Formats: sequence, structure tokens, C-alpha cells
Amino acid sequence: MKPQKSLQEQLPELRPGQSIELLKELHILTREGKLNQDTRRKLKQVYHLVRFIEPLLADVLKITGDVSLADHGAGKSYLGFILYDLFFKDKPVGWVTGVETRAELVERSQALAQRLGFDRMRFLATTVQEALTHPELPATIDVVTALHACDTATDDAIAFGLAKQAKHMVLVPCCQAEVAAVMKRSRALNLARTPLAELWRHPLHTREFGSQITNVLRCLQLEANGYGVTVTELVGWEHSMKNELILASRNGPGQQAQQQRAAERLQQVLDELGLQTLATRFGGITGVA
Repeated sequence: MKPQKSLQEQLPELRPGQSIELLKELHILTREGKLNQDTRRKLKQVYHLVRFIEPLLADVLKITGDVSLADHGAGKSYLGFILYDLFFKDKPVGWVTGVETRAELVERSQALAQRLGFDRMRFLATTVQEALTHPELPATIDVVTALHACDTATDDAIAFGLAKQAKHMVLVPCCQAEVAAVMKRSRALNLARTPLAELWRHPLHTREFGSQITNVLRCLQLEANGYGVTVTELVGWEHSMKNELILASRNGPGQQAQQQRAAERLQQVLDELGLQTLATRFGGITGVA
């Protein structure tokens, strides 16, 4: 009679050492230890993102001997819990903070962290903007993440990362309606001014192009503030249409020329597309170098 396979062996998707109890608590696994199609897709996305974040955490830990991570728009804190379980749990240092506006989700996450003994996890029921001055957050945060933070919450997470002098930011933007709304209001004027306005003349194109240019502006903003930026896919498009992953890591000194060039290009894009009213949103330069 063959020995019965362990749950880890039955589910090759799971990372080695992954807490089965945690995955059940997060309802990624059923009580019987099964994955359905939806939870398998969610787990794949989170694991893929974890593979990008773990080297960044390890880099900071190696240099400074400690590491802190703030996850904005945390929701049920899938990302924060799995990162803690796989990276932080067996180390004596490091903190994970989940920032979420919905108090009931924060309370649920706090209770789960306590049950699992994840002592260096904390959760704040606050907006990203309010988190900038929250007394429970330190002056600096090493790594800032925002996974599918809706509308301008991704922009707020970038502003938070800049203010907290984050060494790394990992962003998966969601829909953002602000840029598209400005383009819509100035459509007639821009159509008379430039043929490029044909790119957003139709409402569907306005929404799609607005989303695209929003992320372009975010990347230029990060570069103007002294970050090297990489843009890639999170997972295959069959899993999620909100699939863009922005990785930003602070450059070393001596990058002023590149920062100035990015700041100039950002302003030129705003001017060319009639988005000057958004200069405050995307144009804040902190002087990080």
C-alpha cells in the first residue's frame, strides 16, 4: 500500500514551507485542503508578486539589518500575510503593516495575525493620505506595495513612498478615472489644437488611453524623484486585465541629470495632452537622490 501523500505534495502550487493553516484562514484552501479555480488564480497572482518582492526585502535586510513593508489598500491582506509567512516569520526582525480603510477588514486581519502568532504584523484602519502622518508609522518605510489600489489610491501610495523615502515600491495599478475625466472635459479644445486628441476622442478610447497615460505619468514621476523603474506584466492577461506591474527602486547618488530629464518629459507630456491641471498630482519632486 502506497503511503498517503502530504497536502503539500498533493498541491504542487504551494510554496515550500507555506502555512496550510494560513491558506485555510484566508479561504484560499477549503477546509478539506482543496484549491478551486478562482483561489488557484488568486494564489498564482500573489505568489508571482511575492517572487518580485522577496529579493527587495532581502536586499534591504542585508544592508541595514532590518526591513519594513507597508501594504496599501491591503483588503484582506493576502499579500501581507503570505509575505510574512514566507519571508518574515523565521526572522527575528522586520515589520509588515497593512493599510486599509475598511475597519472590519482591519479587525479581521488583526485577529488572524494574533491567532497565527504573526507578532510583527499590524493593521491600520486609515486612508493612504492619513497614513503619511499616522503616529504608528515610522518616518521611513523600506518597501511600499499597492496591489490593485483603486482610482487615485495608487497615486497616494506613490506619494506615501516618496515621503517615507522608500527604497523600493511595487505597484499594480487599478482603474484611475481622474486623468480620463480631465481629458474628457478638454476634448473639444484639444481636438482643435492637435490631431493627437483623436487618440481619446471616443469615450472608450478616453478611458483606455487615460489609464495608459496615467501609468506613464506615474513612471515619469518616480524617475524624476530618483527611482529606476521597470514595467512588466504581473501574470498572463487571461487572469486579470489589470495586469501592469511597476517596480521602482531608488537609485544611488549622481543621477540628477536623469531626474531632471524625467521631470522635463513629465511636464512636456502634461502640456502636450492638456493635462496641466494635474501637475500637482504627478509633478511633485522630493529631491530623492
